[in-house]
Amino acid sequence: MEAETVESATEKAYRSIRDSILDGELPSGSMLGEASLAARIGVSRTPVRTALARLQDEGWVTIYPKRGALVQGLTVQTIEDLADTRLIFESISVQRSSSRARQALADRLDDAVTEQEAAIGAHDLRRFVESTIAFHRSFVECGGNEVLLELNDRLADRQRFLLFSHGDRLFERGEAIITEHRELVAALRTGDVAGFADTLRSHLSHNYGRRLDPVRLEVREEQRSDT
Repeated sequence: MEAETVESATEKAYRSIRDSILDGELPSGSMLGEASLAARIGVSRTPVRTALARLQDEGWVTIYPKRGALVQGLTVQTIEDLADTRLIFESISVQRSSSRARQALADRLDDAVTEQEAAIGAHDLRRFVESTIAFHRSFVECGGNEVLLELNDRLADRQRFLLFSHGDRLFERGEAIITEHRELVAALRTGDVAGFADTLRSHLSHNYGRRLDPVRLEVREEQRSDT
């Protein structure tokens, strides 16, 4: 019973610290102390210490003995690699999905874009971020490749961190982002996988602030059977 309590406290500490880093409450460059974190979260220092070690393994903090843990951001190279990876995952998944799956997803995403538009109008960053992450995840899910989806989900925290850190810029580009999302849905509905990839590349290039190279898609006469 005691072991379960410690594990629960460790998970609570981990989730609390991680979420505060991802949403910018604990910004890059912050030095975190075990005692202050423990008091803030409502646990002892032991689960906080374990949680920080786990976050260090994930690259979110660097622990300095007797000083604390320094919150890390994402390097320029990591951000560029993330943009390239998302372009590849989402483009290839849509290309390999069936026409029926694309049509069904397009119908569902109409409501998602409307939700994002409402979130921007309300200046609700958290609502917009979570909706956007789910929106892009659906393109990978559409392909039916569980390994790709698992790898994509491992990148979600990095995507969430970037979106929160670019909050003001997201609102400045709000109208353009909504337009780009609608264009992605339109390409999905018509089955224009090359157009989808080009639109996605432009969309990610604007959001990540770098030009992405095109993804070379295989052109096939016949798409996967809809049955």
